[in-house]
This record gives sequence, C-alpha cells and structure tokens, in this order.
Amino acid sequence: MKAVLMTAPGVPEVLQLRDVPEPRLTSDTALLVRLKAAGVNPIDTKLRKRGTFYPDQMPAILGCDGAGVVEAVGAQVKQFHIGEAVYFCQGGLGGAPGTYAEFAVVEERCVAPKPATLSFAEAAAAPLVLITAWEALCDRARLQAGQTVMVQAGAGGVGHVAIQLARLMGAQVYTTVSTEEKSALARDLGAAATIDYRTTDPVAEVMALTQGAGVDVSFDTVGGGVLSQCFAMTRVYGDVVSLLAPDPQTDWKTARDRNLRVSFELMLTPMLQGLDSAQAHQSEILHRCAQWIDQGKLRIILSHTVPLAEAAAAHRLLEAGSCLGKIALAIAD
Repeated sequence: MKAVLMTAPGVPEVLQLRDVPEPRLTSDTALLVRLKAAGVNPIDTKLRKRGTFYPDQMPAILGCDGAGVVEAVGAQVKQFHIGEAVYFCQGGLGGAPGTYAEFAVVEERCVAPKPATLSFAEAAAAPLVLITAWEALCDRARLQAGQTVMVQAGAGGVGHVAIQLARLMGAQVYTTVSTEEKSALARDLGAAATIDYRTTDPVAEVMALTQGAGVDVSFDTVGGGVLSQCFAMTRVYGDVVSLLAPDPQTDWKTARDRNLRVSFELMLTPMLQGLDSAQAHQSEILHRCAQWIDQGKLRIILSHTVPLAEAAAAHRLLEAGSCLGKIALAIAD
C-alpha cells in the first residue's frame, strides 16, 4: 500500500510517500479500514519536528485521525461490518502506524460510524478535535447550562468545535480571534462576542462583558502566556482547562488566590497509557457528536484538503497558523 513515512525528525520534507506492506488484523477485536482520508493535527507537526513517542520504531506513519470503509473484521468484532463507513482516532504516535496511509488497523473500541452528512475528508478531520473539546468542557470543566465560557482561538481546529459544544450545552461563549474572517466564523458558530487579541486586551474585555466577575470557564487552546491570561479572566472558584504544558512564567498566584480549579486535557493519554475504558468513552463521544452533526447542530470546518502525497505541504500549511478549522489528506476517491 501507499503510505507517507516519517523518515527522521525534521522539516516537512522528511515525510516521504513510499510503498509498504498492507497491515493485517492484530487482534480478534480489530478492524482493517480502507482509509479515504486522514486528519492533520498539531500533534503530527510536533512529532515530525521533535521525534515520536517511540523513537526506536522508525520510520513512522503519522496521523491519529482517519475515516474510511471497513475492509475486514476480527472474529470478536460485534458492532461493525465489512463495507461500513467509520471514523476514529487511534495510532500515529510512533508506535502503532497512523492514518497517513491507504489502510489502518483499528481496535473496535476506538471506532464510531461516520456521520452520514459528512464527506470522508470532513469526517477524518473531526475525531481528535471533537474528543478534545468534549473532554475539556464536559469532563474536565464540568460545564453547565447558563455558564459563561472563554474559548481561546475560536476559529482553530479545537476552538471552532468548542464554541459549538459549549452552545449546545447551554453556555454563553466568548472567544479570541485575529482576523475579521475568523471573527465572522466564530459568530456564525455561536460565539456571543469575539475579541481581536491584536488590538484589544482580552482580560479587560472579558471583565467588561461579565460586569467584573469573569467567566465561569476558560479554555486555553494556545499555551504560553495565554494560560495566565485565562487565570486573570476567570471568576473566583471558576475552571480553567489547558491543552498545553504551562509556561515557566505562568502566574500561578492568581490561580491560587482565586481558588481556580485548573485542569489539563490531553486526549492522547488513553492511547499512550493503554486505557481501554477511556478509549471506549472517546468512541462514545464520537457517536454522540455524529448524531449532532447529522442533525445539523454541529459543523466541522474543513479549510483545505490535500492529496496524501503532499503531506509535507499540509504540514507547512498548518504550521503557518492562518487556516480556519481543519486540514485533511485525501487518500482515495
């Protein structure tokens, strides 16, 4: 089969299209999926630059997100059948091969039926960001109807989904953006207010919007100094969730003085630590989100679809930081 191999850590050009053996089922509970598309995520570019979690297993096939059609099933697979369209997030961290390929072997517990209203490219772009936003808002922050939420970078991959999920949960959403185009998208997705962080102090604006109280929940999808910014704009006894490791200069004093509940969200943890029940929970998230997608309540914004052979170009595009929503690799018609 054709696959894009990461031959060494480095620049995008280390991603090379090669012929490799087609994978076989690895367990009685696994599915062989003929991939139609793969999502491209920041974790892919980070692993490409610095090396994978398993540096002794090179070359590697990157890509956690995938969508395609079931080609074969293990003897104990109960929920899926050959020919069914599915989407999932598994592999691609340097151990199990990822989705930058024509086929992938996936455990049943990680798979969900593809939303019928999405193309394969749109579906492939969805799993990681759906799971991340859901776990951050529902599982970590315990978001409730009637609360106020700040979503940092609301036009990004995770951010644009987080705005919609928060609205579906009955929350009022504010978000930061950097262009008029991103502001328009965020408002279209349900944000009550957008803040251009280039020209406006987000903390001052949020405090004005909340009459000095601060938001109930802040969601940091950016990292660096944004985590401290989130502390400063969150109400006393509020929640802050971050996707990134804290900056050495993080203002922990404000977090402590406000009795904030601070959480971290890494949706890869179940995969990295072999937590089967947590992976099954992530599959349930995909099932629920697929229902909302097919009901027209949740959208996946796909800005670019790039051929598999041009994975390096997709990485350059993502690293440029100007895309709305997500990027996907097209693998087959």
